[in-house]
Amino acid sequence: MTHMDGGIAPLDGLHLLPLGGSEEIGMNLYLYGLDGKWLIVDLGITFGDESTPGIDVLMPDPSFIVERRKDLVGLVLTHAHEDHFGAIQYLWPRLKCPIYATPFTAALLRLKLAETDFAKKVKIIEVPLSGRQSIGPFDVEFVTVTHSVPEPNALVLRTPHGLVVHSGDWKLDPEPLVGEQTDERTLRRLGDEGVLALVCDSTNALEPGRSGSEGEVRRKLTEAIGGMRGRIAVTCFSTNVARIQTVAEAAHANGRQCALIGRSLWRVHEAAKQTGYLDLPEPFLTEAEAAHVPPDQIVMVCTGSQGEPRSALARIARDDHNHIVLEKGDTVIFSAREIPGNEKAIGRVQSNLARLEVEIITPDEAMVHVSGHPAREELTEFYQWLRPRISVPVHGTPKHLQAHARLADACQVPEIVIPHDGAIIRLEAGKAGIVDEIEVRRLALDGSKLIRLDNGVVKSRHRMNNEGVAVATLVLDRSGELLADPQISLIGLEDDGDEEDKKIALMDRIEDAVDNLSKAARKDDEAVREAARLAVRRTIRMAQGKKPMIDIQLVRID
Repeated sequence: MTHMDGGIAPLDGLHLLPLGGSEEIGMNLYLYGLDGKWLIVDLGITFGDESTPGIDVLMPDPSFIVERRKDLVGLVLTHAHEDHFGAIQYLWPRLKCPIYATPFTAALLRLKLAETDFAKKVKIIEVPLSGRQSIGPFDVEFVTVTHSVPEPNALVLRTPHGLVVHSGDWKLDPEPLVGEQTDERTLRRLGDEGVLALVCDSTNALEPGRSGSEGEVRRKLTEAIGGMRGRIAVTCFSTNVARIQTVAEAAHANGRQCALIGRSLWRVHEAAKQTGYLDLPEPFLTEAEAAHVPPDQIVMVCTGSQGEPRSALARIARDDHNHIVLEKGDTVIFSAREIPGNEKAIGRVQSNLARLEVEIITPDEAMVHVSGHPAREELTEFYQWLRPRISVPVHGTPKHLQAHARLADACQVPEIVIPHDGAIIRLEAGKAGIVDEIEVRRLALDGSKLIRLDNGVVKSRHRMNNEGVAVATLVLDRSGELLADPQISLIGLEDDGDEEDKKIALMDRIEDAVDNLSKAARKDDEAVREAARLAVRRTIRMAQGKKPMIDIQLVRID
């Protein structure tokens, strides 16, 4: 049964409720319920696309836990990626709970929150690497893993009902370059201790073999840059400090200077310096400084690997950047994988670069990227170490979750629960499963305001995009007589050469509709608007088969 208002019965025992991050990649928000108390793990965003016109950022609606805020004991962050902590700057005022994070994540969060008016109110509790923290009834241990950001953590939740491992994002990398390798020893110890449930990353559950190493990327990228002429731009995730360090090292090895182009890169640079994760051969140049370096002596790290329209690379590709230009003979290296859903946006940026006659290198052409998520061999090792009673695949589309479930079954996990957002999952040996569910919604950042994604604003934009807009202005006297021909504006409905004919037809239909009203109705503004609206709708539908947004403006003159 789906509860529209989150009005579920009180829960005893240990439960997991994903509000984001299941059956999708991004927007992670997981709630763990323990005998009436709740702990949030991660609070992330995803980015808008063509299906959300005018919307840049999406996030889960936290209403369920906001209604239970008195029972919320805290928010724990696994790592500093936008899809895991990017919603805090928008949603924390609704939650007002303490936040627990390791030093790098805490440093980057403080820098992000500095742009808000509530930064000083947020209680951020730093937990040391491999630290352990009591949070309400939860005993939480942080276990170091490897990912494409400093200080990723798996979380161990020790409860009276059993031990849960929440993997966060992770991989097995023998040469991560920045930070430590995944703590295999501790994970094996947890397996010996006995793991009730593993809630685990499914991003690469369809990929055979292993995910590859950052060390190999550094060697290949250094070699590739050595054979290039002209300016070189490398785009990657701004939080991938190992990759940023790699580009700096590769540039230096080839006698080039290195610059950071993009605001979020400088923010990560500051957090990495504060926590000791960058050891540069020489300081990065600013974008203004980079503009004056000869083309064959510069490498630029740019934001925009996912085609974000406001990113540095997108603006450069549109020839719309204040300082940086790219031209024939220059090269752009995409040192990041495409997140599902971003293909069109990335394609647009690459098309604009191609128009500039810039050479483009992607991971399909060269070894310039490795994933930060575990492929199937790594997942299998993880299961062999932890040997959980229950597997809950998360962080993936339904296809990824199903593949992960099959792998867990092959690893002889006794119980497997494939979740969806809103599913309330009992974590109990022999009785694991979905016991209830709530309706989940999405919030959207519309300019500076948070709105529900299912409200009329977004629906109206879809209709405007797909069906067009017709605006008619009518000027009448007090008795309802038209004093002038209706004025018509058509947006998204025009065809070259026939716009005037369409407008004349609409004017005639509107005049007929108003004339056919009774004298009393013509004095009623709403009756006139409705008659004109129906006339416009029927005329356009018959002529074009469209159902545009229609706006009737009415002016009365004495």
